[in-house]
Amino acid sequence: MTAGTDSAPGSAAGRSRDQLPERARVVIVGGGVIGVSIAYHLAKLGWRDVVLLERRELTSGTTWHAAGLITGAGMPTETLIWMTRYTRDLCATLESETGQATGFRPIGHLHRATTPQRLETLRREAAFVRGFGVDNQELSAAEFGRLWPAAKTDDVLGAFYVPDEGRVNPADLTMAYAKGARMGGVRIVEHVAVTGITSTRGRVTGVVTERGTIAAEYVVNAAGMWGREVGAMAGVSVPLQAAEHYYLITDTVEWAHPASRSSRSRTATATTARRAAGSWSGCSSRWRRRGPWAGSPPTSRSPAWRRTGNGWGRTSRGPSTASRLSTGPVSGRCSAVPRASRRT
Repeated sequence: MTAGTDSAPGSAAGRSRDQLPERARVVIVGGGVIGVSIAYHLAKLGWRDVVLLERRELTSGTTWHAAGLITGAGMPTETLIWMTRYTRDLCATLESETGQATGFRPIGHLHRATTPQRLETLRREAAFVRGFGVDNQELSAAEFGRLWPAAKTDDVLGAFYVPDEGRVNPADLTMAYAKGARMGGVRIVEHVAVTGITSTRGRVTGVVTERGTIAAEYVVNAAGMWGREVGAMAGVSVPLQAAEHYYLITDTVEWAHPASRSSRSRTATATTARRAAGSWSGCSSRWRRRGPWAGSPPTSRSPAWRRTGNGWGRTSRGPSTASRLSTGPVSGRCSAVPRASRRT
């Protein structure tokens, strides 16, 4: 079953004429990179009666601002290492399959240690992943500094480097998955919100949307930070709590360019964004905005801002015109923005 309308894909006219099916074997809730990847892989496995529902537009939830790192560093299980390496290899070939670029750049990944305990942990992790074929190399502080010239290295005890890992453009990857899924017969419907899940004797039977009900054998919850709310529709408690992260969009800086390696410590991750601007993704903060870093949160009277359920979002152009919020699981706490990213 394929999607089709009389108008251009994504147009308002096309969306209004695109009727929902009465039933499907699988309904996927959520049009981020995870949901669309599931659709793509189900199609590869021969599942044809698959429908993906996205309440706004593909990538408009949390995918559009993801760092896009693809690395096996710190993965504690064989399964997670395999998934990381599989994704890395797939990103390198998906464009030739679908004709849609993924933005994958194998620019290498650095993981640094500034305490003896962290260095010991990274050595154990490196030994573990090397057992599965990942070329995780231990570096001195000087070698780390040569690979990441902007870094402060006087407190670095050691670092680890995987040369063939890197980053991907999350939005482009999602669109490549979507194109591959559609090629395999998956129907992707945007601007349809799921409002309920039906069940009989504890087994899911379909989803309720603002445009009607779809009967289904399987319902996949791929709603990302909204996964807990979608699970609650079926009476399932999903142990997920969205927490705020921050990131910083700078003007062009000399050392930040598309070929810069990604670097990670226990409390912060540094990447460089597309178009030669520096982008840092760190741990937790109380608020954030899309745009240059500011010293205080916006006021509720500021017209460009609107309050969301978990923090402040701002309406801006991009994959969606909806109010957006950077969210994700918190790992540690950050006391300050890394000094290399501070604006002067």
